[in-house]
Amino acid sequence: MKILTVAGARPNFIKIAPLHRAFNACGDFVSRTVHTGQHSDFSMSGIFFRQLGLPGPDHFLGIGAGTQTEQIAKIMLAFERTIKKEKPDLIVVVGDVNSSFACALVAAKLHIPIAHVEAGLRCGDRKMPEEINRILIDAMADVHFATESAAVGNLLNENIDLDRIHLVGNVMIDSLLYYMPDIERITLLQTLGITQPYLLLTMHRPQNVDSKPALEKLLDLINALASTRLVIFPVHPRTLNNINHFNLLTAFNNIKNLRLLVPAGYFEFVHLTKNAVLVLTDSGGVQEETTFLRIPCITLRKETERPVTVLEGTNHLAGDYSVKKVVALIDGILSKPLKDTRIPSGWDGNTATRITAILREKYINS
Repeated sequence: MKILTVAGARPNFIKIAPLHRAFNACGDFVSRTVHTGQHSDFSMSGIFFRQLGLPGPDHFLGIGAGTQTEQIAKIMLAFERTIKKEKPDLIVVVGDVNSSFACALVAAKLHIPIAHVEAGLRCGDRKMPEEINRILIDAMADVHFATESAAVGNLLNENIDLDRIHLVGNVMIDSLLYYMPDIERITLLQTLGITQPYLLLTMHRPQNVDSKPALEKLLDLINALASTRLVIFPVHPRTLNNINHFNLLTAFNNIKNLRLLVPAGYFEFVHLTKNAVLVLTDSGGVQEETTFLRIPCITLRKETERPVTVLEGTNHLAGDYSVKKVVALIDGILSKPLKDTRIPSGWDGNTATRITAILREKYINS
C-alpha cells in the first residue's frame, strides 16, 4: 500500500518524521513524502529535514510564498500532477496549514482516501485561516486521528462517524521524545553567553504581526518584560519581514535586555524552551511542547484549539492582552510553584505506531 504524506510548513516536518519511520517499519506500506514548499527557506524547512534525519522529500513542489489563494491554487495544481504520477492508495495530511487543506482537496476530488493527523482541533475563530482549513480537511477525511478528547467531541458535533475517529495521542511528542538525546547536546545558550534566567518569546500569527499597531503593541510588551528580565526572541521570517516593512527594527534593536535571534532549528528551539522560566507564544505546537516539558506558557491569543494544554497542562490564555495584564500574569505564575499539571493521555512517544496499526487494520487486514 502506497502512502503519500504531505508537509509544507515548519511544524509539519516535526509531525511527519515519526509517521515516516513507522510507515517504513511496517512491511505492508510504501511511504513517500511530499514537501509543497510552502516554507522553502533553509531556516524554516531545510534544517528540519537535516536535524530530523528525514531523507529528502520524494517530491518537492516548490510553491513558495504568495497570498493564501495563490498558494492553495498552486499546490493543488502541482499535487494533482504528483498524484497522477505516484498513484497512491492513501494521502496523509497533518495539522491545519494551507498545504494540508490543498492536498486533501485534490485527493478528495480524485477519490483517494485521506487520513488527517491532528483532526478535530477547533478554536472557534473562523477568521483564522487555520480554523477554516481544519474544518474543511475533517469534512473530507476518511480517517481522523485526534490528539485530545475535546477534538473527538468536536468531530462528533460535526457529524463525523465515531468509527472514523481515533484518539491516538500526539506525534509532536513522538518527535520530542525521540530526539531528546540530540536536544540535550545543544549548547546554544552557552554559545550565546546566556547564563541568567530568561523569558522565551515567539510570535508569527497574522493578527499579532501583520499590522503596525499589532507590532507596536508587541514592542510595548517586550519593553515592559525586558525591564526586569532577559527576553529571547527567535524571529519568524514573517514577523521579521513585517518589522522591517513598518520600519520598527531599530526600535526592537534598541531594547536593552532583548536578544533577537534568527529562526531556531527544531533542536535549538526546544533547547531554548526547556531552559526558559516561561514561554510567551501564539503557536499551537509550542503550547503542546511546554505542557509536556512542564514549562509555564502564556498564549497571547483569546482562544486555543488545544484546550487540554490549559485544562491539564502549563498553558495560560492571555485573552485580548494588555501589557499590564501579561506582566501581572507572569508575576503571578512565577511567584508560586508550578500548578499541578498532567501530561495528556497518549502523549507518550508511541502515537505514530498506533496510527500505523490502525491504518494497517483498516486498509490491509479488512
